[in-house]
Amino acid sequence: MELTRVIVILAQCLWPLWTQVIHLTDMYGTVKSPNFPESYQKEIDLQWNITVPDGYQIRLYFMHFDIEPSYLCEYDYLKVYSDSEELAVFCGKENTDTEQVPADDVIMSPRNVLSVAFRSDFSNEERYSGFEAHFSAVDVDECRDRNDEDLACDHFCHNYISGFYCSCRYGFLLHSDNRTCKVECNESVYTERSGEITSADFPKPYPKSSDCMYRIELEEGFQITLEFDDTFDIEDHPEVTCPYDFIKINAGDKEFGPFCGEQSPGKIQTGSNTVNILFHSDNSGENLGWKLTYTSTGSECSPLAAPLNGHLEPLQSNYVFKDHIIMTCDPGYSLRQGDEEFEHYQIECQRDGKWSSDVPLCKKKESQRRHRSLPSILTNQILS
Repeated sequence: MELTRVIVILAQCLWPLWTQVIHLTDMYGTVKSPNFPESYQKEIDLQWNITVPDGYQIRLYFMHFDIEPSYLCEYDYLKVYSDSEELAVFCGKENTDTEQVPADDVIMSPRNVLSVAFRSDFSNEERYSGFEAHFSAVDVDECRDRNDEDLACDHFCHNYISGFYCSCRYGFLLHSDNRTCKVECNESVYTERSGEITSADFPKPYPKSSDCMYRIELEEGFQITLEFDDTFDIEDHPEVTCPYDFIKINAGDKEFGPFCGEQSPGKIQTGSNTVNILFHSDNSGENLGWKLTYTSTGSECSPLAAPLNGHLEPLQSNYVFKDHIIMTCDPGYSLRQGDEEFEHYQIECQRDGKWSSDVPLCKKKESQRRHRSLPSILTNQILS
C-alpha cells in the first residue's frame, strides 16, 4: 500500500507541467470530458474557464458523472472553483465516505467566473466514461442577494438584467455613490421663540452622508436655551472623540460639542440670540439620532408701580423683553405725559432692559375741575 502511494506521488510529479486551458464566454454551453461518451484517456490536465458579464452568476449541473474512484479523489478528479475559492471536488460514481459525486446538485458561482478542472493520472485500470455538464448565465438579483451593507441600497433597490439601481424616498437625494440617500437640510431657519428640532427621520435611523445646518435666529434681547431629549444615539468611537458622526453648536462666540454617543448633552444655556447647529453623518451606521426643544428668555426690565389713581395691566412680578403694559386711570382722571392727555397708555420692555417710556401721571380731567368750581362762582355773584 505504501509503495502504491509513492508511485502515485512520483507519477503526479512527472505529469506535464502545463495545463490546457479552454476559455468559454458564451451565456450557456456544455463541458465534457475528452472523448465523451467513450472512456477518457490517462494523463489529462484540462481546465475550462467560464466567464459571463458582470451582474450574472454561473449555474453548473451534471447530466452524467463517472470518474475513477480513489481515497479523497487523489487519482482522477474534477475540481470546481471560482477565482481562488474551491467550491467542490468530485470523483467516483457514487457518494462514499471519502468520495463525492455531483448527482443532482446545482453549483452556483459566487461571481461571474467559474473554472472546471479535470485531471486523470497515469493509469486507468478500468474504463470510465467521464462526465457531461451544462452551464448557463443566471441574472443576479442584487436587491435580494446583496447582504453587504457597503453595497446595499439605503431605501429602494430595483433589479434589472445584469444590474440594479437605487432610489430614495421623497425628500431625500441619491448620493454620488448611487446607493446612499442623503438629505438637503441647510435651509432650516427657526424664528419662533420656542420650537423643536430633530434629526431627519427621528426616531428612525438618520440619513448617511449628510451635513445638516439648523439655525435659530431671534431678535437681539433674547437668549436661547437648548434641551436635548434623553433619547440620544449618534455613532461614536471608544477611543477617538466623535470621528464619524457628531453635533456641533455655535452660539455667538461660544462653541459647544462635538457631541456623539448615547449620553444626551442635556440643557445648554447658549447666552445668545442666534444659534447654529451642525449635524454631520458619514456613509455608514444605523443610529437613531436626536431631538431637542429650544426656548428663549428676554432681557429683564425693572418692576413698575401703578401711578396714583391709576392701574397697570397685566400686573406681573417681572417683565422681560417684548412684554408690554397698558396703563389706565380711575374715572374722572386721565393720563398726562407732558402737554398730552391719554385715556390709556402703553409702554414696552426693550432689548436693553429699559422701558420705552416713563410712567405718566393720572390727573383730574379739565371738565371735572370746571364743573366743581361752578357753585362757588354762582355764590359769589349772588352775594355781590
